[in-house]
Amino acid sequence: MPFPVRLGLTGGIGSGKSTVAGLLVGLGAGLVDADAISRQLTAAGGLAMSAIAATFGSDFVGASGALERDRMRQLVHTDASARLRLEAIIHPLVGQETRRQAALLAEQACPCIVFDVPLLVESAHWRRDLDHVLVVDCTTEEQIDRVMARNQLSRAEVEKIIASQASRSLRLTAADSVIFNVGLSLDELAVELQQISARFGLSSG
Repeated sequence: MPFPVRLGLTGGIGSGKSTVAGLLVGLGAGLVDADAISRQLTAAGGLAMSAIAATFGSDFVGASGALERDRMRQLVHTDASARLRLEAIIHPLVGQETRRQAALLAEQACPCIVFDVPLLVESAHWRRDLDHVLVVDCTTEEQIDRVMARNQLSRAEVEKIIASQASRSLRLTAADSVIFNVGLSLDELAVELQQISARFGLSSG
């Protein structure tokens, strides 16, 4: 593989993807977090907010100037065209910042750059830009239980979110490596990741 290794990390909501990202950073990887970038873009003063206000109206902008996330979440889960309009604003900006951060990490000689991308499977360009895809997998029931407990959402709300994401089978088809994150303690998850870390240019030693 070329240096640095470009590792795509993905998984459904509640799979433990963010935990795995943190463990990879602990092994020496650099991290580009698409969700974090998206949150920055839609925070108060974020680069996406003027276009969001123009497209969706002031009801979707809170008093602080940040995106009204709950209102937008409800809209995109019921209106496919709204999702497409939002993605047309957010995705180009996320891509621009992703490239900027990746270039900085490459300059710092990171052995592996982890691209934590929730929509990796759904996005056509990502797979050809990566050296390896790691999927954090778990059962749908486990996802539902974790997200209900973590986010205080109803079962129906979580099921809607899961239905809006790539299917579990589609993610697994796209994977080069899989971590099945059910019944694992944090220590056990770390050990499993260490066992495959050499594939990503990382050393557990």
